[in-house]
Amino acid sequence: MKQAQAALAILALALSLVGTAHGQAVEKKQVTLAVGGKTALYYLPLTICERLGYFKEQGLDVTVNDFRGGAQSLQALVGGSVDVVTGAYEHTIRMQAKGQDIKAVIELGRFPGIVVGVRMDKAAAYKSAADLKGMKIGVSAPGSSTNFFVMYLMSKAGLKPTDASYIGVGIGPSAVAAIKKGDIDALANLDPMITKLEQDGDIKVVADSRLEEGTRAIFGGSNPAAVLYVKQDFIDKYPATVQALVNAFHKTLQWLDKATPEQIAATVPEDYYLGDKALYIAAVRANKPAYSRTGVIPGAGMQSAADMLLAFDDELKGAKIDLAKTFDGRFVAKAAAK
Repeated sequence: MKQAQAALAILALALSLVGTAHGQAVEKKQVTLAVGGKTALYYLPLTICERLGYFKEQGLDVTVNDFRGGAQSLQALVGGSVDVVTGAYEHTIRMQAKGQDIKAVIELGRFPGIVVGVRMDKAAAYKSAADLKGMKIGVSAPGSSTNFFVMYLMSKAGLKPTDASYIGVGIGPSAVAAIKKGDIDALANLDPMITKLEQDGDIKVVADSRLEEGTRAIFGGSNPAAVLYVKQDFIDKYPATVQALVNAFHKTLQWLDKATPEQIAATVPEDYYLGDKALYIAAVRANKPAYSRTGVIPGAGMQSAADMLLAFDDELKGAKIDLAKTFDGRFVAKAAAK
């Protein structure tokens, strides 16, 4: 009995010190993280990080608040109800234009992974993004990255954002149902929902940023996707906590780089499969190249994201944006050096 108690005491001590394994102990053990559609493959690094225990390994107790879309996650951060967000990099640019100092601290996705599909009964008439005019387009949530993506495609085709209507359908079975019921004409969304709709013959894919080739065709280069972003005052107050979060995500990216789609599918909860594990594995295989290898946002990617927003976002037209202030790479550099 005494030996067992001693072993438990040693384990408890080890767990209490785990935050110091990578440097300074975390200042804030309890962290609240927002995400807009956790089951989407866009946010796979978050689920993997959580499931493999990498947050706990860093001495963190992370509570995840899952919102319908990225716009709500951002609102939660600005409103102070969450500490950090896994969300689209573009939000750091838009918020800087509004005087909010919000920074990405690690890149999770190097290609957006967003796909636009047109409902099959309208596909024959679709020739270019100009044909999105007048359509009801499903997006995860108005003001989210899926919304930005389709508005950018429209602007390239000479349309205005107001030339279509955008309907929030979430990221999950609700997005699939919106197409199947005919509630929307087109959809800008993520996997595994897109792969399911493709396999079921419900949509024709007309723009695809899951791979480098498709991303370059749309943006002319790389385009950062999901990142971990935080307020500057959180970085100032809790630098060791931010470092611990980045350490955990950096280790996740390394794991994802080596893992097979089958290993990834075995790691996530079964309800992510949409009732079809083989479909989920196919979706993972289609998206695997999209995840960041290094966690670093390249300068060209930052510029590409800014150019995308400037194409349709009138609020940014006169704003002075310093892209260097949208990404703090110190934490990734330290994580990579370990």
